[in-house]
Amino acid sequence: MKKGKKEKIDISKMLPIPVTGVDMAFGGDIDKLLPDYDSIPEEFTVGCNHNKWNKIFSNWFFHGLDKDTDFIPKDGIDPKAALQHISAIMKSWAPKHEHKEAGCAYLLQLWFKDIIVPEKKTS
Repeated sequence: MKKGKKEKIDISKMLPIPVTGVDMAFGGDIDKLLPDYDSIPEEFTVGCNHNKWNKIFSNWFFHGLDKDTDFIPKDGIDPKAALQHISAIMKSWAPKHEHKEAGCAYLLQLWFKDIIVPEKKTS
């Protein structure tokens, strides 16, 4: 590999990377955790809150998710590691918000069959 060139990875085969408590608090190594913006499918990068995964990210980022949210992982995915990986990205100040949203939404879609967020109860 030439100096200065990033190795191209197949993000469709990307698996969660273990992160530390410090990564969880302040964001981890974004170059390892977050796919390059140009490699994220357009359905996650164009517009705002335009698909289920982007909506889940936005809700989680701006409001937090209910403790009863049900994360249904795909086969071979450790859900705790996946959620910690995504949380470390969310807490990083390094990427632009649009990149953070697109990358996290795409990773959620790669790693989970479904995420069921309970309806907010109103009184």
